[in-house]
Amino acid sequence: MVIALGRAAASFLWTLPLPRDTLPGMSERYECFEVSLSDGIAHLRMCRPEKRNSMIRSFWRELPEIIRTIDDGGEARVVVISSTGPHFTAGMDLAVFAEGAGDDVAKVVRGVNTYDTIQVLQDTFSCLERCRVPVIAAVQGGCIGGGVDLVTACDMRYASADAFFCVQEINIGMTADVGTFPRLAKIIPEGVAREMAYTGRRLPADRAREIGLVNEVFADAERLIEGVMQVASEIAAKSPLAVYGSKRMLNYARDHSTADALDYIGVWNASMFQPAEMAEAFAAKREKRAGVFTPLPARRKPLG
Repeated sequence: MVIALGRAAASFLWTLPLPRDTLPGMSERYECFEVSLSDGIAHLRMCRPEKRNSMIRSFWRELPEIIRTIDDGGEARVVVISSTGPHFTAGMDLAVFAEGAGDDVAKVVRGVNTYDTIQVLQDTFSCLERCRVPVIAAVQGGCIGGGVDLVTACDMRYASADAFFCVQEINIGMTADVGTFPRLAKIIPEGVAREMAYTGRRLPADRAREIGLVNEVFADAERLIEGVMQVASEIAAKSPLAVYGSKRMLNYARDHSTADALDYIGVWNASMFQPAEMAEAFAAKREKRAGVFTPLPARRKPLG
């Protein structure tokens, strides 16, 4: 099934908790993304290669809209984010912050507005962490500036041999503010993160794999997508509830003490563990077939 989550359709989906079988197959295209859903894998492809997939204003509106609509629907078991053209993304289009300095009053207004804007931009990538299913980034060519913010919010990253990562903000006289620093140093050694942050050097794919920023490097973009889709298929074949719980536990453990994380997994399994899912996993393995697991329910909006 192929879906394109146009604004009108997405708005409607947000309003009502639609039954699973009424989620329409759509083909309309966003400005910055093409979206498909097949065999439990939602695939988002940035589709402005002629502009190096720079993150224009509509990007920041479309990405969280797409992720939340997919997550709310409950059909996807994993999300893949890839790109088109020679580069994954050139990062943020600075027109997002296009305002003059002005007088002192204008500076105060600009400062407050910029703070509010940054929070919106941060939430755009934080929604990838909040998504109930794993999100995988497939990076070819340059992953620059905001691209690093994006991929570090994903669960896993894979790259083509020509990929590189760059904290570009330092090269244009600013401090990265959309998510690089809270996440990057938790993924790679702190000293390497600081080197990237202070120098703005490009981190090539092979080095990114050595330090754990990416899980695997593929020869080219075509093989990258093939490899990532294989990983996504393996995830989609598992119990959605177990995968959801695993993502929650990993994110929680990253941000809390070991004692707190141990307590949380105990509380989670006390309320969420389903023996039927385990029984089905064992039966599927014994009978050498794919497991038939209960899908995650569509999200319901709070009353009122």
